[in-house]
Formats: sequence, C-alpha cells, structure tokens
Amino acid sequence: MTPGSLLLGNAGQSFECGHEHGIGDRCLSFEYEPEYFESIVAETGGRNRAPVFSSLRVPPVRELSGVIARALVMAAADEVSDRQSRLLGDKEGEDVSSGSVLWEEIALDLVGRSVALAGAVSPSRNNPPATEARVTRVLRMLERYPDMPHTLASLAREARLSRYHFLRIFEQLAGVTPHQYVVRSRLRRAAVRLIAEHSHVLDIALESGFGDVSNFNHAFRAEFGVSPSSYRKLGVRVLAPDGAS
Repeated sequence: MTPGSLLLGNAGQSFECGHEHGIGDRCLSFEYEPEYFESIVAETGGRNRAPVFSSLRVPPVRELSGVIARALVMAAADEVSDRQSRLLGDKEGEDVSSGSVLWEEIALDLVGRSVALAGAVSPSRNNPPATEARVTRVLRMLERYPDMPHTLASLAREARLSRYHFLRIFEQLAGVTPHQYVVRSRLRRAAVRLIAEHSHVLDIALESGFGDVSNFNHAFRAEFGVSPSSYRKLGVRVLAPDGAS
C-alpha cells in the first residue's frame, strides 16, 4: 500500500492495515453493506451483483486524485469541527457538522472509480522481501518529502539497486513511476492546502516543489480538471455552511 492508493476488500474477507513503527498515514475506511454496494454498482452501469475484486489494490492513479483530495479535506474539516465541539461543550453524539452529505458523495464516487479501476490492475511479480523493503523505504521517503529534489539515480542508490531494477520494482509496488508518484503527492498536498489555507497560489506552488506557477497550473489542471484558483473556489463553496458567502 502507498498513500493515495486504495485497499479493496470483498464481502466476507478480512484484512489488516499496519504501519512502520512510529510512522502513520491518514487512513480513511469506507464500509458498505453488500446490498447498498450492489445498488451503487448497478447505478454506475456495472454488474447487478457486487463484483469480486481480483486485485485488492488500486495504485495512486490520476483518476483517484480528485476524490482522495476531497476526502482528505473533509477529514481535516471534521477534525477541526470535533475539536470545536469539545471546546464549546456540545453534547456527545450531536451532529454539529454538515458534512454527512458530502461524505456520502465521496463514498459513492469511490465505488464507481474503484470498480472501474480494479479490473485494470495486474498483480505484481514476486521480488525478494529485502529488496521490496528497501524500495518501500524509498517510497516512504518520497511521500514524506515530495518537495525535495530527487533523481532516478539517487533513489536507486538509496535502494541499493540499479536504475533499471529500481524502476521496475517501484512500478510494481506503487503502480506508477517515481516521477508520477512524486508529482501526484505534491499535487494532492497542494489541493488540500488550497482549501484549508489562505496562502497565495504562487506560495503553495513553490513550497510544493514546483519551479514556477505556470508549471504548477498546467500539472494541476491535468490532474484535477480545473485550475488551482477554480479548485479553491469550488472547494470553499462546497465546505461552507448553508447561507455562508
């Protein structure tokens, strides 16, 4: 598993998600009743019964960037709302946020995308565990520091592999190339910051590791379908309470 990817599970299956000691990602879990899941699949034009996922992982591909960024923004907003409700002494169990509808939209979107993408993922070939562990450490480093300059040669040296073998194993584990992984990590973080912060687009672009704002705008539009400024306006409008400007 890598940040930005999906772990899929069929009805009746058990799975476990763990982290390196002392290091954790923001993991969001969506659980669907089988009947509800089937109804969503039917609405999206899929089969009439819940599909059996042959692959249990979808890598961080472009088709997931938008829905994952929205989920991260909503999770952060819920955390702020929970802290505020505790400070204000709201009654336990009282719904003080207006995000339930937005979460349902995200959950529905996630089903459609996962069903469409899961069939296109092929299982990776087996590699020596020690080799995969070294490449995984490099992958985690990229996730923690996506704004740092990286080259294929430096990453391969870090994993103690040739460039060819590092690239092959990285793609098997992450589902994308190192460059694609870094760019998507930068763009997801930037998307969350655009909505959660008031920083200028230029500052976010430069702090996210992009050399200039035009390059950032081009990459952002290619990933999310809109410009950073439009994405910010849409996100703020969606998250604003009813009646807020």
